[in-house]
Amino acid sequence: MGGWLIGLLPVIAGAGAVAWLAARRWRRGVIVVAGAGVLLLVGAVALLAVAATAGPAGAAAGAAVAKTAASTASSGNSAAFIGAAIAVAASTIGAGIAVAYTGAAALAAMSERPEVFGRAMVVVGLAEGIAIYGLIIGIILIGKG
Repeated sequence: MGGWLIGLLPVIAGAGAVAWLAARRWRRGVIVVAGAGVLLLVGAVALLAVAATAGPAGAAAGAAVAKTAASTASSGNSAAFIGAAIAVAASTIGAGIAVAYTGAAALAAMSERPEVFGRAMVVVGLAEGIAIYGLIIGIILIGKG
């Protein structure tokens, strides 16, 4: 757990640096943000490849059998975790896009007719429900893993 927290500090510092650069020089900031995203994607794929191909390191014969059984169970868990991450990430991105469009349309409608507030918020809430469905699927996948 501590490794993730330590790794979070450079990510936050990098995000701050990119935001500062984007505010100062817009075009260069967009290029830097795109480059940072590509580097992050390549790093994540490399980390996933290393984690997927890692096997038990030199151990005694009896311990090797136990580690192999644990590794087999762990690979099933890792597939469930990856599936849960994809479900949650995709549903959250989809919900963000849906809320952006429906929220903008709801605000435009409310500026013309304030009495449509209730109906407009229901539509925005339905769009936000997409993220909750993805979270539920993620919890189910982790529970099965």
